[in-house]
Amino acid sequence: MRTADKQIADILVRYGEPFGGNVWRVQGTAVIYHRTLERIAAQAGIAFDPPTLVRAERDEAVILVTGRMAGAKAGTERVEWSIGEALVNVNYRVSGKQAGYVYAMAEKRAKDRVILKLLELHGLVYSEEEADEFRAGSPAAIRAVDDAFADPDPFDEVTEAEADLKRRIDAQDSIDAVTDLMLDAETQQGLARMPPGTRDEVRDYARARLVALGWPPKKPGRRAA
Repeated sequence: MRTADKQIADILVRYGEPFGGNVWRVQGTAVIYHRTLERIAAQAGIAFDPPTLVRAERDEAVILVTGRMAGAKAGTERVEWSIGEALVNVNYRVSGKQAGYVYAMAEKRAKDRVILKLLELHGLVYSEEEADEFRAGSPAAIRAVDDAFADPDPFDEVTEAEADLKRRIDAQDSIDAVTDLMLDAETQQGLARMPPGTRDEVRDYARARLVALGWPPKKPGRRAA
């Protein structure tokens, strides 16, 4: 399994989004839907400042967008900015009598880049809005995908199973419920089909959930003599 794909999948799982159906490849480049990034941005609480127009022409727009998201430490904030560009018939194709919405496209591209930066996915996956080649190569338009998705143990199949089990672990609200889920025969069969590294990661995820629920139970303190 690709290390980059694993990083992408782990972050998507964190926000309840599956890898399969959201990410595909165009000539080896991982591409994600704009609508998926919008859903994740909402889940992550990403807020955007008003955009700044850098260049405004009839057939061209360049927009600066800044996004903010709560940091890992309480009271901290992460800030990222990026530029979105759209130039008709250069990186934004308009055919026939179709209207060219250069400002909307530039804003989409800038926002998607900011989201990817805040999620630490920048450089690993690109938005479908990055270029017309990506959009033309979406799963709805082509059937041929990267050879990696035709392996005997398809990556996306393993990732879907991992994501589903992690979501089920998150849904359990007690130590006993998590334990019962992990000991369930169906769960054990699913774990057995996963590669060792993925299986260990899911078990670590379950342990972290147990700890969050108060495991191990605190021992009663000794009474004073």
